[in-house]
Amino acid sequence: MEDKKELNSEQIEKEQSLVSYLKNQFHQENVDLRTYSPLTLAYIGDAIYELIIRTLLVDEGNMQVNKLHRKATGLVKAEKQSQMIEILKPHFTEDEMQIYKRGRNAKSFTSAKNASITDYRRATGFEAVMGYLYLGGEYHRMIDLIKLGLRS
Repeated sequence: MEDKKELNSEQIEKEQSLVSYLKNQFHQENVDLRTYSPLTLAYIGDAIYELIIRTLLVDEGNMQVNKLHRKATGLVKAEKQSQMIEILKPHFTEDEMQIYKRGRNAKSFTSAKNASITDYRRATGFEAVMGYLYLGGEYHRMIDLIKLGLRS
């Protein structure tokens, strides 16, 4: 039983060191996440959320790439993220809610071509939270929230 605990601790340490290892290897300094603009957090949050969705879909089994793409698109579009945020907001910590609101209210010069402005802004808030959690090394929290949101 104790060996299992050690292995889990090692796995957690490996997972939590991803961003730290990346920064170390490229000689980048740690930056206070609160200083990042919400659109910068959303930029990285969009990418990590899509990577998680793609990983989940690939793990479902081998299938044609165009089918994978269609499934992924349905889960990463602004409308879906907007639906997810309504489920997630009651579960957000105070910091996560603050990041969400900053992302939602950020003035962006782009907009989604197939989404309402409301959905697009809420999706930007969602992506900002994902970016914040990812850069902060809170991978378990990020995945737990995504799992909860995908139940919608």
